[in-house]
Amino acid sequence: MNTLAVVFEQPQQLSVRTLELVPASETDVLVAMRWSGISTGTEKLLYSGRMPPFPGLAYPLVPGYEGVGEIIEAGAASGRTVGQLVYVAGSRGFTDAHGLFGGQAARVVVAGAKTVPLRADLGERGTLFALAATAHHALGDTPSETDLQMPELIVGHGALGRLIARLVVMYGAPTPTVWETNPIRMDGARGYPVMHPDEDPRRNYRTICDVSGADGLLDTLIARLAPGGEICLAGFYSEPVHFTFPPAFLREARFRIAAQWKERDLQAIATFANEGRLDLNGLITHREPAAHAAAAYETAFGDPHCVKMILDWRPAA
Repeated sequence: MNTLAVVFEQPQQLSVRTLELVPASETDVLVAMRWSGISTGTEKLLYSGRMPPFPGLAYPLVPGYEGVGEIIEAGAASGRTVGQLVYVAGSRGFTDAHGLFGGQAARVVVAGAKTVPLRADLGERGTLFALAATAHHALGDTPSETDLQMPELIVGHGALGRLIARLVVMYGAPTPTVWETNPIRMDGARGYPVMHPDEDPRRNYRTICDVSGADGLLDTLIARLAPGGEICLAGFYSEPVHFTFPPAFLREARFRIAAQWKERDLQAIATFANEGRLDLNGLITHREPAAHAAAAYETAFGDPHCVKMILDWRPAA
């Protein structure tokens, strides 16, 4: 079976073309994609060619792990039924391109167990599940809600920073402060203040979560820590991370890195969203038909007004 897909032919070269899906097994489902999100982290690294080498990384490749679609075929042992709306974190791939992660396509084959059922009215907002799971993981790698590390300061008011702030508010923790230096990104707050760092006099934050990925920021953040405070690095840092030791020493600063979300983070987000506890409204700011993927990626990667871009695959179904 063939499908239309976004293909990174090589770094800086994108096409939308037909590929052949891998055969489906009894444990797989065939999903007709409705919407897929563009990741400005992983996909930007793959597109630019700056992704650190890892097994299986090669071009041409199909990116994407933020999909929502309808199951149109279900294997007998897939555990899913035809007609279900599901979140899809990628696919099992294609015969004529690498699938990293293989979700940017009109149709995908994926293990039924790897799909997450959605409440029907969530629609395109389900594409935010992976990003929300990443935000949840930044609160701490623990199965216990009582052990989560709720940040008092969040640095960066992009989509990830907004989701972390919303989760902190949802959990009923003390209201976080969010720093943002770009005036375009100041709006969109829901239950928490957003300010320029120069407007914030506080210097005793116990937990700071940085999602900006900005170079040379650690000394500024260390100066705002309370003694024994923690800085969580939840962005992606393309340059070496460094800091001046004496101020960190005097504060006995602690550092934590939040990496890939885990299955329990995704399941937690699915529960929160399906129950209506987590507000996912207002985060998707831009939409383009999948046929216009080249322009959509350019906007997603370069326009500060774009908090989240999604591709609409329905015309290609």
